[in-house]
Amino acid sequence: NYDIDLFRALIGASEDLTGVRAEGAHRASHRVIADHLRACSFLIADGVSPSNEGRGYVLRRIMRRAMRHAQLLGAKEPLMWRLVPALAREMGAAYPELIAGQAAIQETLKAEETRFRATLARGLGILEEETKGLGAGGKLPGDVAFKLYDTFGFPLDLTQDALRARGIGVDTAGFEAAMDRQRADARKAWSGSGEAATEAGWFPVRERVGATEFLGYSSEAAEGVVTAILRDGVEVEALGPGETGQIVLNQTPFYAQSGGQVGDTGTMRGEGVALDVTDVHKKLGDVFAHDVTVREGRLAKGAALELRVDAARRAAIRANHSATHLLHEALRRTLGDHVAQKGSLVAPDRLRFDFVHGKAMEPAEIAKVEEIANAVVLADAPVETRVMGIDEARNSGARALFGEKYGDEVRVVSMGADPDGRAYSVELCGGTHVRRTGEIGLLHVVSEAGSAAGIRRIEARTGAPARRRLVEDSRRLGEIAAMLRAGADDAPAKVAALMDDHRKLERELADARRRLALAGGGAAAAPAAREVAGVKLMARSLTGVGAKDLKPIVDEMKKEIGSGVVAVAGIDAEGKAGIVVGVT
Repeated sequence: NYDIDLFRALIGASEDLTGVRAEGAHRASHRVIADHLRACSFLIADGVSPSNEGRGYVLRRIMRRAMRHAQLLGAKEPLMWRLVPALAREMGAAYPELIAGQAAIQETLKAEETRFRATLARGLGILEEETKGLGAGGKLPGDVAFKLYDTFGFPLDLTQDALRARGIGVDTAGFEAAMDRQRADARKAWSGSGEAATEAGWFPVRERVGATEFLGYSSEAAEGVVTAILRDGVEVEALGPGETGQIVLNQTPFYAQSGGQVGDTGTMRGEGVALDVTDVHKKLGDVFAHDVTVREGRLAKGAALELRVDAARRAAIRANHSATHLLHEALRRTLGDHVAQKGSLVAPDRLRFDFVHGKAMEPAEIAKVEEIANAVVLADAPVETRVMGIDEARNSGARALFGEKYGDEVRVVSMGADPDGRAYSVELCGGTHVRRTGEIGLLHVVSEAGSAAGIRRIEARTGAPARRRLVEDSRRLGEIAAMLRAGADDAPAKVAALMDDHRKLERELADARRRLALAGGGAAAAPAAREVAGVKLMARSLTGVGAKDLKPIVDEMKKEIGSGVVAVAGIDAEGKAGIVVGVT
Protein backbone atom coordinates (compact mmCIF):
# COMPACT_ATOMS: atom_id res chain seq x y z
CA ASN A 1 0.00 0.00 0.00
CA TYR A 2 2.99 2.37 0.38
CA ASP A 3 3.38 2.33 -3.42
CA ILE A 4 -0.03 3.92 -4.08
CA ASP A 5 -0.15 7.56 -5.25
CA LEU A 6 -1.24 8.94 -1.86
CA PHE A 7 1.71 7.47 0.03
CA ARG A 8 4.18 8.12 -2.79
CA ALA A 9 3.35 11.84 -2.63
CA LEU A 10 3.80 11.98 1.17
CA ILE A 11 7.01 9.94 1.09
CA GLY A 12 8.29 12.15 -1.73
CA ALA A 13 7.64 15.25 0.38
CA SER A 14 9.46 13.61 3.31
CA GLU A 15 12.42 12.80 1.03
CA ASP A 16 12.58 16.39 -0.24
CA LEU A 17 12.59 17.93 3.23
CA THR A 18 15.09 15.50 4.80
CA GLY A 19 17.33 15.01 1.76
CA VAL A 20 17.31 11.25 2.49
CA ARG A 21 16.04 8.75 -0.10
CA ALA A 22 13.40 6.19 0.96
CA GLU A 23 15.71 3.26 0.32
CA GLY A 24 17.34 0.54 2.39
CA ALA A 25 17.32 1.15 6.15
CA HIS A 26 15.60 4.55 5.71
CA ARG A 27 12.57 3.14 3.89
CA ALA A 28 10.74 2.21 7.13
CA SER A 29 11.27 5.67 8.68
CA HIS A 30 9.73 7.44 5.68
CA ARG A 31 6.77 5.05 5.75
CA VAL A 32 6.19 5.59 9.49
CA ILE A 33 6.27 9.37 8.97
CA ALA A 34 3.82 9.26 6.02
CA ASP A 35 1.41 6.93 7.80
CA HIS A 36 1.51 8.67 11.19
CA LEU A 37 1.24 12.12 9.58
CA ARG A 38 -2.18 11.15 8.25
CA ALA A 39 -3.37 9.72 11.58
CA CYS A 40 -2.16 12.74 13.58
CA SER A 41 -3.64 15.29 11.19
CA PHE A 42 -7.05 13.59 11.11
CA LEU A 43 -7.15 13.36 14.90
CA ILE A 44 -6.19 17.01 15.39
CA ALA A 45 -8.76 18.08 12.77
CA ASP A 46 -11.36 16.14 14.75
CA GLY A 47 -10.62 18.08 17.93
CA VAL A 48 -8.04 15.89 19.69
CA SER A 49 -5.09 17.59 21.42
CA PRO A 50 -1.92 15.79 22.57
CA SER A 51 -2.04 15.01 26.30
CA ASN A 52 -1.06 12.35 28.83
CA GLU A 53 -4.42 10.60 29.03
CA GLY A 54 -7.23 9.18 26.93
CA ARG A 55 -7.40 9.88 23.21
CA GLY A 56 -4.89 12.72 23.63
CA TYR A 57 -2.31 10.16 24.77
CA VAL A 58 -3.01 7.97 21.74
CA LEU A 59 -2.32 11.00 19.55
CA ARG A 60 0.86 11.86 21.45
CA ARG A 61 2.20 8.30 21.04
CA ILE A 62 1.60 8.35 17.29
CA MET A 63 3.17 11.80 16.97
CA ARG A 64 6.25 10.90 18.99
CA ARG A 65 6.93 7.71 17.09
CA ALA A 66 6.91 9.64 13.79
CA MET A 67 9.03 12.40 15.30
CA ARG A 68 11.60 9.85 16.50
CA HIS A 69 11.87 8.53 12.93
CA ALA A 70 12.26 12.09 11.63
CA GLN A 71 15.26 12.44 13.91
CA LEU A 72 16.65 9.11 12.69
CA LEU A 73 16.55 10.58 9.18
CA GLY A 74 18.73 13.43 10.42
CA ALA A 75 16.07 16.16 10.56
CA LYS A 76 17.62 18.98 12.62
CA GLU A 77 14.39 20.98 12.92
CA PRO A 78 10.75 19.93 13.50
CA LEU A 79 9.64 18.12 10.33
CA MET A 80 6.05 16.87 10.68
CA TRP A 81 4.32 20.26 10.49
CA ARG A 82 6.08 21.05 7.20
CA LEU A 83 4.51 17.95 5.60
CA VAL A 84 0.90 18.99 6.33
CA PRO A 85 0.47 21.01 3.07
CA ALA A 86 1.36 17.87 1.06
CA LEU A 87 -1.29 15.89 2.97
CA ALA A 88 -3.88 18.66 2.49
CA ARG A 89 -3.19 18.62 -1.27
CA GLU A 90 -3.71 14.84 -1.41
CA MET A 91 -6.75 14.46 0.85
CA GLY A 92 -8.20 17.97 1.34
CA ALA A 93 -10.84 17.50 -1.37
CA ALA A 94 -12.18 14.34 0.26
CA TYR A 95 -11.78 15.68 3.81
CA PRO A 96 -12.22 19.51 3.80
CA GLU A 97 -11.50 19.71 7.55
CA LEU A 98 -7.82 19.19 6.69
CA ILE A 99 -7.81 22.43 4.70
CA ALA A 100 -9.96 24.37 7.16
CA GLY A 101 -7.80 23.25 10.08
CA GLN A 102 -4.42 23.21 8.33
CA ALA A 103 -2.97 26.11 10.35
CA ALA A 104 -4.11 24.58 13.66
CA ILE A 105 -2.75 21.15 12.69
CA GLN A 106 0.62 22.64 11.74
CA GLU A 107 0.86 24.69 14.94
CA THR A 108 0.01 21.65 17.12
CA LEU A 109 2.55 19.41 15.37
CA LYS A 110 5.27 22.07 15.48
CA ALA A 111 4.79 22.80 19.20
CA GLU A 112 4.71 19.11 20.12
CA GLU A 113 7.81 18.22 18.08
CA THR A 114 9.78 21.16 19.50
CA ARG A 115 8.90 20.00 23.01
CA PHE A 116 9.56 16.34 22.23
CA ARG A 117 13.07 17.01 20.90
CA ALA A 118 14.13 18.28 24.33
CA THR A 119 12.42 15.31 26.01
CA LEU A 120 14.02 12.89 23.54
CA ALA A 121 17.51 14.16 24.28
CA ARG A 122 17.05 13.62 28.04
CA GLY A 123 15.39 10.23 27.62
CA LEU A 124 17.97 8.89 25.17
CA GLY A 125 20.71 9.98 27.56
CA ILE A 126 19.16 7.90 30.34
CA LEU A 127 18.63 4.99 27.94
CA GLU A 128 22.29 5.11 26.91
CA GLU A 129 23.41 5.13 30.55
CA GLU A 130 21.12 2.25 31.58
CA THR A 131 22.13 0.01 28.65
CA LYS A 132 25.89 0.65 28.81
CA GLY A 133 26.66 -2.86 29.97
CA LEU A 134 24.12 -4.60 27.75
CA GLY A 135 25.07 -6.32 24.52
CA ALA A 136 23.00 -7.87 21.76
CA GLY A 137 20.42 -10.20 23.27
CA GLY A 138 20.31 -8.25 26.54
CA LYS A 139 17.13 -6.81 28.07
CA LEU A 140 16.39 -3.39 29.55
CA PRO A 141 14.72 -3.83 33.00
CA GLY A 142 10.97 -3.18 32.91
CA ASP A 143 11.08 -0.64 35.75
CA VAL A 144 13.60 1.48 33.79
CA ALA A 145 11.38 1.35 30.68
CA PHE A 146 8.44 2.41 32.86
CA LYS A 147 10.43 5.30 34.34
CA LEU A 148 11.19 6.51 30.81
CA TYR A 149 7.47 6.32 30.01
CA ASP A 150 6.20 7.83 33.25
CA THR A 151 8.78 10.59 33.72
CA PHE A 152 9.92 11.42 30.19
CA GLY A 153 6.86 10.50 28.12
CA PHE A 154 8.67 7.67 26.28
CA PRO A 155 6.06 5.12 25.14
CA LEU A 156 7.21 1.50 25.36
CA ASP A 157 7.28 1.08 21.58
CA LEU A 158 9.56 4.12 21.28
CA THR A 159 12.02 2.60 23.77
CA GLN A 160 11.88 -0.69 21.85
CA ASP A 161 12.49 1.17 18.56
CA ALA A 162 15.53 2.93 20.00
CA LEU A 163 17.09 -0.35 21.24
CA ARG A 164 16.17 -2.63 18.33
CA ALA A 165 19.12 -1.57 16.16
CA ARG A 166 21.49 -2.68 18.94
CA GLY A 167 19.73 -6.04 19.36
CA ILE A 168 18.56 -5.16 22.89
CA GLY A 169 15.07 -6.07 24.06
CA VAL A 170 12.84 -4.78 26.87
CA ASP A 171 11.43 -6.69 29.83
CA THR A 172 7.80 -6.06 28.84
CA ALA A 173 6.44 -8.16 31.72
CA GLY A 174 8.28 -5.93 34.19
CA PHE A 175 7.01 -2.84 32.37
CA GLU A 176 3.39 -4.09 32.54
CA ALA A 177 3.81 -4.94 36.24
CA ALA A 178 4.98 -1.37 36.96
CA MET A 179 2.10 -0.03 34.87
CA ASP A 180 -0.41 -2.19 36.78
CA ARG A 181 0.95 -0.91 40.10
CA GLN A 182 0.45 2.67 38.96
CA ARG A 183 -3.09 1.93 37.74
CA ALA A 184 -3.94 0.29 41.06
CA ASP A 185 -2.68 3.36 42.92
CA ALA A 186 -4.69 5.62 40.62
CA ARG A 187 -7.84 3.57 41.23
CA LYS A 188 -7.36 3.85 44.98
CA ALA A 189 -6.95 7.62 44.71
CA TRP A 190 -9.94 8.13 42.41
CA SER A 191 -13.43 8.73 43.80
CA GLY A 192 -15.98 8.37 41.00
CA SER A 193 -18.84 10.78 40.47
CA GLY A 194 -21.36 8.04 39.67
CA GLU A 195 -22.41 9.98 36.55
CA ALA A 196 -21.97 7.02 34.22
CA ALA A 197 -24.10 4.80 36.43
CA THR A 198 -26.99 7.28 36.62
CA GLU A 199 -26.85 8.03 32.87
CA ALA A 200 -28.26 4.59 32.09
CA GLY A 201 -31.50 5.49 33.90
CA TRP A 202 -32.30 8.11 31.25
CA PHE A 203 -32.78 5.70 28.35
CA PRO A 204 -36.29 4.57 29.34
CA VAL A 205 -37.20 8.21 30.11
CA ARG A 206 -36.04 9.29 26.64
CA GLU A 207 -38.00 6.48 24.97
CA ARG A 208 -41.20 7.34 26.83
CA VAL A 209 -41.26 11.17 26.89
CA GLY A 210 -39.12 12.04 23.85
CA ALA A 211 -36.98 15.15 23.37
CA THR A 212 -37.51 18.38 25.32
CA GLU A 213 -38.54 21.38 23.21
CA PHE A 214 -36.28 24.34 23.98
CA LEU A 215 -38.00 27.75 23.99
CA GLY A 216 -35.15 29.77 25.48
CA TYR A 217 -33.94 31.48 22.29
CA SER A 218 -37.05 33.65 22.20
CA SER A 219 -38.40 33.52 25.76
CA GLU A 220 -37.24 33.46 29.36
CA ALA A 221 -40.68 32.53 30.74
CA ALA A 222 -43.09 29.80 29.65
CA GLU A 223 -45.37 27.02 30.85
CA GLY A 224 -44.58 23.32 30.88
CA VAL A 225 -45.85 19.95 32.05
CA VAL A 226 -43.71 17.60 34.19
CA THR A 227 -43.19 14.36 32.23
CA ALA A 228 -40.64 12.63 34.48
CA ILE A 229 -39.12 12.95 37.97
CA LEU A 230 -35.86 11.30 39.05
CA ARG A 231 -34.13 11.15 42.42
CA ASP A 232 -30.57 9.75 42.60
CA GLY A 233 -30.93 8.51 39.00
CA VAL A 234 -34.11 6.51 39.71
CA GLU A 235 -37.61 7.50 38.50
CA VAL A 236 -40.10 8.44 41.23
CA GLU A 237 -43.71 9.61 41.22
CA ALA A 238 -43.24 12.75 43.31
CA LEU A 239 -40.88 15.00 45.31
CA GLY A 240 -41.87 16.28 48.75
CA PRO A 241 -41.02 19.55 50.58
CA GLY A 242 -37.24 20.10 50.86
CA GLU A 243 -36.40 17.19 48.54
CA THR A 244 -34.07 17.55 45.57
CA GLY A 245 -34.16 15.74 42.24
CA GLN A 246 -34.24 16.16 38.48
CA ILE A 247 -37.35 16.80 36.45
CA VAL A 248 -38.13 16.70 32.72
CA LEU A 249 -40.80 18.84 31.06
CA ASN A 250 -42.37 18.75 27.62
CA GLN A 251 -40.89 22.19 26.90
CA THR A 252 -38.62 24.65 28.72
CA PRO A 253 -37.03 28.11 28.44
CA PHE A 254 -34.10 26.92 30.65
CA TYR A 255 -30.81 26.48 28.77
CA ALA A 256 -29.07 23.17 29.50
CA GLN A 257 -25.31 23.16 30.06
CA SER A 258 -23.59 22.57 26.71
CA GLY A 259 -21.03 24.11 24.33
CA GLY A 260 -19.20 25.62 27.29
CA GLN A 261 -22.25 27.64 28.40
CA VAL A 262 -23.46 26.92 31.94
CA GLY A 263 -27.05 25.91 32.62
CA ASP A 264 -29.73 28.42 33.62
CA THR A 265 -31.18 28.88 37.09
CA GLY A 266 -34.58 30.25 38.12
CA THR A 267 -37.93 29.24 39.57
CA MET A 268 -40.97 27.08 38.78
CA ARG A 269 -44.43 27.49 40.27
CA GLY A 270 -47.63 25.51 40.06
CA GLU A 271 -50.78 24.91 42.06
CA GLY A 272 -49.58 24.54 45.66
CA VAL A 273 -45.94 23.96 44.68
CA ALA A 274 -42.80 26.12 44.25
CA LEU A 275 -39.39 24.96 43.06
CA ASP A 276 -35.92 26.45 42.77
CA VAL A 277 -33.95 25.46 39.64
CA THR A 278 -30.22 25.25 40.45
CA ASP A 279 -28.88 23.86 37.13
CA VAL A 280 -29.93 22.18 33.87
CA HIS A 281 -28.14 19.32 32.07
CA LYS A 282 -28.65 17.63 28.70
CA LYS A 283 -29.14 13.87 28.89
CA LEU A 284 -28.72 11.67 25.83
CA GLY A 285 -28.40 14.74 23.64
CA ASP A 286 -31.89 16.25 23.80
CA VAL A 287 -33.54 15.56 27.18
CA PHE A 288 -33.31 18.59 29.51
CA ALA A 289 -32.87 17.49 33.14
CA HIS A 290 -33.63 20.36 35.57
CA ASP A 291 -31.94 20.12 38.98
CA VAL A 292 -34.62 21.30 41.41
CA THR A 293 -35.30 21.72 45.12
CA VAL A 294 -38.93 21.73 46.28
CA ARG A 295 -39.40 24.91 48.32
CA GLU A 296 -43.16 24.52 48.95
CA GLY A 297 -45.74 21.79 48.49
CA ARG A 298 -45.43 18.45 46.69
CA LEU A 299 -44.44 18.00 43.04
CA ALA A 300 -46.06 15.15 41.11
CA LYS A 301 -45.77 13.92 37.52
CA GLY A 302 -48.20 15.66 35.17
CA ALA A 303 -48.12 18.94 37.12
CA ALA A 304 -48.41 22.13 35.06
CA LEU A 305 -45.81 24.73 36.03
CA GLU A 306 -44.96 28.34 35.27
CA LEU A 307 -41.27 28.46 34.35
CA ARG A 308 -39.15 31.56 34.86
CA VAL A 309 -35.42 31.89 34.08
CA ASP A 310 -33.25 34.22 36.22
CA ALA A 311 -33.22 37.03 33.64
CA ALA A 312 -30.30 39.04 35.05
CA ARG A 313 -28.08 35.95 35.21
CA ARG A 314 -29.06 34.90 31.67
CA ALA A 315 -28.27 38.41 30.37
CA ALA A 316 -24.76 38.21 31.86
CA ILE A 317 -24.23 34.74 30.34
CA ARG A 318 -25.45 35.98 26.93
CA ALA A 319 -22.96 38.85 27.02
CA ASN A 320 -20.09 36.53 27.90
CA HIS A 321 -21.02 34.01 25.20
CA SER A 322 -21.19 36.66 22.48
CA ALA A 323 -17.89 38.11 23.77
CA THR A 324 -16.32 34.65 23.35
CA HIS A 325 -17.14 34.79 19.62
CA LEU A 326 -15.61 38.27 19.32
CA LEU A 327 -12.54 37.14 21.25
CA HIS A 328 -12.08 34.06 19.01
CA GLU A 329 -12.04 36.17 15.83
CA ALA A 330 -9.81 38.84 17.40
CA LEU A 331 -7.29 36.14 18.36
CA ARG A 332 -7.27 34.78 14.79
CA ARG A 333 -6.69 38.24 13.36
CA THR A 334 -3.90 38.97 15.85
CA LEU A 335 -2.07 35.61 16.08
CA GLY A 336 -2.95 33.89 12.79
CA ASP A 337 -5.30 31.37 11.20
CA HIS A 338 -3.88 28.50 13.29
CA VAL A 339 -5.92 29.73 16.27
CA ALA A 340 -8.73 27.24 16.90
CA GLN A 341 -11.01 26.91 19.90
CA LYS A 342 -10.17 23.99 22.20
CA GLY A 343 -12.71 24.57 24.94
CA SER A 344 -14.56 27.33 26.74
CA LEU A 345 -16.53 28.21 29.83
CA VAL A 346 -19.31 30.79 29.65
CA ALA A 347 -20.55 31.73 33.14
CA PRO A 348 -22.45 34.79 34.40
CA ASP A 349 -19.38 36.40 36.01
CA ARG A 350 -16.59 35.45 33.58
CA LEU A 351 -15.58 33.66 30.41
CA ARG A 352 -12.70 31.30 29.74
CA PHE A 353 -11.40 30.48 26.28
CA ASP A 354 -8.84 27.78 25.35
CA PHE A 355 -7.17 27.95 21.94
CA VAL A 356 -4.32 26.50 19.89
CA HIS A 357 -1.15 28.61 20.09
CA GLY A 358 2.42 27.49 20.67
CA LYS A 359 3.67 30.24 23.00
CA ALA A 360 2.62 32.84 25.55
CA MET A 361 1.02 35.98 24.16
CA GLU A 362 2.93 39.25 24.37
CA PRO A 363 1.25 42.13 26.29
CA ALA A 364 1.00 44.05 23.00
CA GLU A 365 -0.85 41.10 21.40
CA ILE A 366 -3.33 40.94 24.30
CA ALA A 367 -3.89 44.70 24.00
CA LYS A 368 -4.52 44.35 20.25
CA VAL A 369 -7.05 41.54 20.82
CA GLU A 370 -8.93 43.72 23.32
CA GLU A 371 -8.87 46.67 20.93
CA ILE A 372 -10.24 44.65 17.99
CA ALA A 373 -13.01 43.01 20.04
CA ASN A 374 -14.06 46.22 21.80
CA ALA A 375 -14.30 48.07 18.49
CA VAL A 376 -17.06 45.61 17.51
CA VAL A 377 -18.70 46.04 20.95
CA LEU A 378 -18.72 49.84 20.63
CA ALA A 379 -20.17 49.63 17.10
CA ASP A 380 -23.33 48.19 18.72
CA ALA A 381 -23.83 45.98 15.67
CA PRO A 382 -26.84 43.64 15.44
CA VAL A 383 -26.35 39.96 16.27
CA GLU A 384 -28.18 37.73 13.81
CA THR A 385 -29.05 34.05 14.17
CA ARG A 386 -30.27 31.90 11.30
CA VAL A 387 -31.13 28.23 11.01
CA MET A 388 -29.84 26.58 7.83
CA GLY A 389 -28.49 23.33 6.45
CA ILE A 390 -24.99 22.33 7.50
CA ASP A 391 -23.59 22.54 3.95
CA GLU A 392 -25.17 25.95 3.34
CA ALA A 393 -23.73 27.16 6.68
CA ARG A 394 -20.21 26.04 5.77
CA ASN A 395 -20.48 27.57 2.31
CA SER A 396 -21.49 30.88 3.94
CA GLY A 397 -18.14 30.91 5.78
CA ALA A 398 -19.50 29.93 9.21
CA ARG A 399 -16.75 28.66 11.46
CA ALA A 400 -17.36 25.20 12.91
CA LEU A 401 -15.55 23.85 15.97
CA PHE A 402 -13.32 20.83 15.41
CA GLY A 403 -14.59 17.85 17.36
CA GLU A 404 -18.19 19.08 17.45
CA LYS A 405 -20.79 16.95 15.72
CA TYR A 406 -23.57 18.85 13.95
CA GLY A 407 -26.98 17.74 12.70
CA ASP A 408 -28.49 18.41 9.28
CA GLU A 409 -29.70 21.84 10.46
CA VAL A 410 -27.59 24.26 12.50
CA ARG A 411 -27.83 27.73 14.07
CA VAL A 412 -25.46 30.25 12.53
CA VAL A 413 -24.62 33.28 14.69
CA SER A 414 -23.10 36.33 12.96
CA MET A 415 -22.12 39.63 14.57
CA GLY A 416 -20.29 42.82 13.64
CA ALA A 417 -19.29 44.00 10.19
CA ASP A 418 -15.97 44.52 8.39
CA PRO A 419 -15.37 47.49 6.04
CA ASP A 420 -16.06 45.22 3.04
CA GLY A 421 -19.56 44.49 4.37
CA ARG A 422 -18.91 40.93 5.48
CA ALA A 423 -19.76 39.87 9.03
CA TYR A 424 -16.91 40.17 11.55
CA SER A 425 -17.68 36.80 13.19
CA VAL A 426 -19.75 33.90 11.81
CA GLU A 427 -19.92 30.68 13.85
CA LEU A 428 -22.11 27.63 14.25
CA CYS A 429 -23.43 27.86 17.82
CA GLY A 430 -26.35 26.56 19.86
CA GLY A 431 -25.89 29.01 22.75
CA THR A 432 -27.81 32.13 23.73
CA HIS A 433 -26.55 35.54 22.59
CA VAL A 434 -27.12 39.27 22.95
CA ARG A 435 -29.30 41.10 20.41
CA ARG A 436 -26.67 43.77 19.75
CA THR A 437 -22.93 43.76 20.50
CA GLY A 438 -23.29 46.93 22.59
CA GLU A 439 -25.02 44.85 25.29
CA ILE A 440 -21.61 43.28 26.04
CA GLY A 441 -20.53 46.68 27.35
CA LEU A 442 -16.79 46.00 27.55
CA LEU A 443 -14.38 43.09 27.10
CA HIS A 444 -11.34 42.95 29.40
CA VAL A 445 -8.74 40.16 29.36
CA VAL A 446 -7.81 39.33 32.95
CA SER A 447 -5.17 36.66 32.34
CA GLU A 448 -3.45 34.55 29.66
CA ALA A 449 -1.61 31.33 30.53
CA GLY A 450 -0.82 27.83 29.36
CA SER A 451 -3.56 25.23 29.75
CA ALA A 452 -1.93 22.17 28.12
CA ALA A 453 0.76 21.41 25.56
CA GLY A 454 0.30 23.91 22.72
CA ILE A 455 -2.94 25.22 24.28
CA ARG A 456 -3.30 28.69 25.80
CA ARG A 457 -6.12 29.88 28.09
CA ILE A 458 -7.61 33.36 28.35
CA GLU A 459 -9.82 34.49 31.25
CA ALA A 460 -11.89 37.59 30.59
CA ARG A 461 -14.72 39.71 32.00
CA THR A 462 -17.45 41.73 30.32
CA GLY A 463 -19.84 44.49 31.35
CA ALA A 464 -20.04 45.42 35.03
CA PRO A 465 -17.54 42.74 36.23
CA ALA A 466 -15.01 44.06 33.67
CA ARG A 467 -15.55 47.64 34.81
CA ARG A 468 -15.16 46.65 38.48
CA ARG A 469 -11.94 44.79 37.67
CA LEU A 470 -10.50 47.80 35.83
CA VAL A 471 -11.47 50.15 38.66
CA GLU A 472 -9.83 47.82 41.19
CA ASP A 473 -6.66 47.52 39.06
CA SER A 474 -6.52 51.32 38.77
CA ARG A 475 -6.89 51.70 42.54
CA ARG A 476 -4.08 49.21 43.18
CA LEU A 477 -1.82 50.97 40.67
CA GLY A 478 -2.51 54.26 42.47
CA GLU A 479 -1.52 52.71 45.80
CA ILE A 480 1.71 51.28 44.33
CA ALA A 481 2.58 54.62 42.70
CA ALA A 482 1.99 56.42 46.00
CA MET A 483 4.33 54.01 47.84
CA LEU A 484 6.95 54.59 45.15
CA ARG A 485 6.37 58.36 45.28
CA ALA A 486 5.94 58.37 41.54
CA GLY A 487 3.18 58.99 39.02
CA ALA A 488 1.17 56.05 37.71
CA ASP A 489 2.92 56.31 34.31
CA ASP A 490 6.36 56.15 35.94
CA ALA A 491 5.53 53.33 38.38
CA PRO A 492 6.54 50.38 36.09
CA ALA A 493 10.01 51.84 35.41
CA LYS A 494 10.49 52.58 39.12
CA VAL A 495 9.51 49.00 40.07
CA ALA A 496 11.89 47.59 37.42
CA ALA A 497 14.76 49.68 38.85
CA LEU A 498 13.97 48.50 42.38
CA MET A 499 13.90 44.88 41.22
CA ASP A 500 17.31 45.29 39.59
CA ASP A 501 18.73 46.77 42.81
CA HIS A 502 17.15 43.95 44.84
CA ARG A 503 18.66 41.25 42.62
CA LYS A 504 22.08 42.93 42.80
CA LEU A 505 21.95 43.09 46.60
CA GLU A 506 20.81 39.44 46.79
CA ARG A 507 23.79 38.39 44.67
CA GLU A 508 26.18 40.39 46.83
CA LEU A 509 24.68 38.94 50.02
CA ALA A 510 24.90 35.40 48.67
CA ASP A 511 28.55 35.95 47.74
CA ALA A 512 29.29 37.31 51.22
CA ARG A 513 27.61 34.31 52.86
CA ARG A 514 29.53 31.92 50.64
CA ARG A 515 32.87 33.59 51.46
CA LEU A 516 32.02 33.54 55.17
CA ALA A 517 31.04 29.86 55.05
CA LEU A 518 34.18 28.87 53.16
CA ALA A 519 36.28 30.82 55.65
CA GLY A 520 34.75 28.79 58.47
CA GLY A 521 32.51 31.50 59.89
CA GLY A 522 29.27 30.23 61.38
CA ALA A 523 30.53 26.64 61.48
CA ALA A 524 29.40 24.54 64.40
CA ALA A 525 32.88 23.44 65.45
CA ALA A 526 33.18 21.04 62.49
CA PRO A 527 36.68 20.09 61.28
CA ALA A 528 37.58 21.25 57.78
CA ALA A 529 37.60 17.67 56.46
CA ARG A 530 37.84 14.17 57.87
CA GLU A 531 38.02 10.67 56.49
CA VAL A 532 35.10 8.24 56.79
CA ALA A 533 35.54 4.67 55.50
CA GLY A 534 38.32 5.83 53.21
CA VAL A 535 36.33 8.76 51.76
CA LYS A 536 37.03 12.41 52.58
CA LEU A 537 34.04 14.17 54.17
CA MET A 538 33.64 17.92 54.67
CA ALA A 539 30.57 18.72 56.78
CA ARG A 540 29.40 22.06 58.15
CA SER A 541 26.40 23.58 59.88
CA LEU A 542 25.74 27.25 59.04
CA THR A 543 23.42 29.77 60.64
CA GLY A 544 21.80 32.65 58.77
CA VAL A 545 22.09 30.81 55.44
CA GLY A 546 18.95 29.85 53.50
CA ALA A 547 18.47 26.67 51.47
CA LYS A 548 18.85 28.45 48.10
CA ASP A 549 22.36 29.65 49.11
CA LEU A 550 23.61 26.19 50.09
CA LYS A 551 24.18 24.74 46.61
CA PRO A 552 26.84 27.27 45.45
CA ILE A 553 28.58 26.84 48.83
CA VAL A 554 28.66 23.06 48.31
CA ASP A 555 30.00 23.52 44.75
CA GLU A 556 32.89 25.66 46.07
CA MET A 557 33.63 23.14 48.85
CA LYS A 558 33.70 20.28 46.30
CA LYS A 559 36.45 22.15 44.44
CA GLU A 560 38.32 22.57 47.72
CA ILE A 561 38.04 18.91 48.77
CA GLY A 562 39.07 17.57 45.34
CA SER A 563 37.56 14.13 45.85
CA GLY A 564 34.97 13.14 48.44
CA VAL A 565 31.63 14.12 49.92
CA VAL A 566 30.44 17.55 51.08
CA ALA A 567 27.44 18.06 53.36
CA VAL A 568 26.20 21.49 54.45
CA ALA A 569 23.22 22.19 56.69
CA GLY A 570 21.90 25.74 56.90
CA ILE A 571 19.34 27.53 59.04
CA ASP A 572 17.96 30.82 57.70
CA ALA A 573 16.82 33.88 59.64
CA GLU A 574 13.30 32.45 60.02
CA GLY A 575 14.57 29.20 61.53
CA LYS A 576 13.93 27.03 58.47
CA ALA A 577 16.53 24.33 57.92
CA GLY A 578 17.91 22.91 54.69
CA ILE A 579 20.66 20.46 53.77
CA VAL A 580 22.62 19.91 50.56
CA VAL A 581 24.96 16.96 49.97
CA GLY A 582 27.42 16.99 47.08
CA VAL A 583 29.55 14.11 45.75
CA THR A 584 32.54 14.81 43.50
